[in-house]
Amino acid sequence: MKPLGTILLISALAGSPALAELNQSPPNAEGQTPAFQGQTRAPEIQQAVQLKQQTVISGLEHPWGIALLPDGGWLITEKPGRMRLFTNGKLSEPLRGLPKVDTRKQGGLLDVAVAPDFAQTRRIWWSYAETREGGKTSTSVASGTLTADGTAIEGARVIFRQDPAWDSTMHYGSRLVFDRQGMLFVTTGERSLPKPRQLAQDVNTHLGKVLRIDPMTGRGVAGNPFAQGGGKPEIWSWGHRNLQAAALDGQGRLWTVEHGPKGGDELNMPRAGRNYGWPIITYGEDYSGKPIGKGQTRREGMEQPVYYWDPVIAPSGMAFYDGAMFPEMRGDALIGGLQSKSVVRLKITDGRVSGEQHLAEGIGRVRDVAVAPDGAIMVLTDAEKGALIRLSR
Repeated sequence: MKPLGTILLISALAGSPALAELNQSPPNAEGQTPAFQGQTRAPEIQQAVQLKQQTVISGLEHPWGIALLPDGGWLITEKPGRMRLFTNGKLSEPLRGLPKVDTRKQGGLLDVAVAPDFAQTRRIWWSYAETREGGKTSTSVASGTLTADGTAIEGARVIFRQDPAWDSTMHYGSRLVFDRQGMLFVTTGERSLPKPRQLAQDVNTHLGKVLRIDPMTGRGVAGNPFAQGGGKPEIWSWGHRNLQAAALDGQGRLWTVEHGPKGGDELNMPRAGRNYGWPIITYGEDYSGKPIGKGQTRREGMEQPVYYWDPVIAPSGMAFYDGAMFPEMRGDALIGGLQSKSVVRLKITDGRVSGEQHLAEGIGRVRDVAVAPDGAIMVLTDAEKGALIRLSR
């Protein structure tokens, strides 16, 4: 692994060929139309953005999550089960003390989050695919403390396990986001297969859900819709597919982006007790070309996405820009695109998407996005030899 590579000057110009091609392509599912104007294919943001692209670390093996430490260092996860510390221009060896992860297919070590009071506690959380009984797996969340010398995790323990575990190695989610009350949002997938995907509608399971838990106990908390019974107390919202992007906006509201099937990636602002429809409604179709269920895009009692992509961007990782380096982007959502191979910028006005732009097109499969203290945009690219890339003025 080689820190600090060359700097390239790139541009995000109005009239992006890739975005134009996406917007001019026919939708995957025939006959589907948006529920309201601007729900998809928003106008392209007519603003050129000059970016310097610097490879900070190369040779990361399928990096998945990144989290900023108070001292400006970064924790980075790699899918095969490694977590590393990058600080003062140096990349650590894999941290010791992490539990074993199940690395088959879409499994592995996934997201990482830092305690709001890390400076005092040095506590962190991470999500991963865990092998369970009979070879089944689950999205699990563990916590521990980073040693003062930054070489190991001490006291690692699992605080949450997705119930039920399933004989699938697909659709684990999962992003970790602290809310302003110090509770932890955990996003999960519905494990992909036809049978477990139905459980996204079952509030007695954790599959296909946004969860909100106490970060120390892993249990559901007050304010959750089933805190007093009637469903899993950890559930915040349900009816989701495979949530791999989540972030708080400047008002402290949670936003998520989930993978659709063939078409229908969704941006949502999940609210407590709301049903987001999967697999009953979707703006996509199955990979076989057949409809999902009855091919419906709306049903009473189920929420519409704020925005959707069809064809897909394959979203992973998200941040709301709050830095000083790009004042024109302040408040905009930045979403990683695995399929689009770009950072997807959305301008959101009064809860609706008013513009879209693809930054750093061709950068690679973007797995996660973060904002550095100086306002630079930090990008993880998911590849056998992936990278941490800095986008700056």
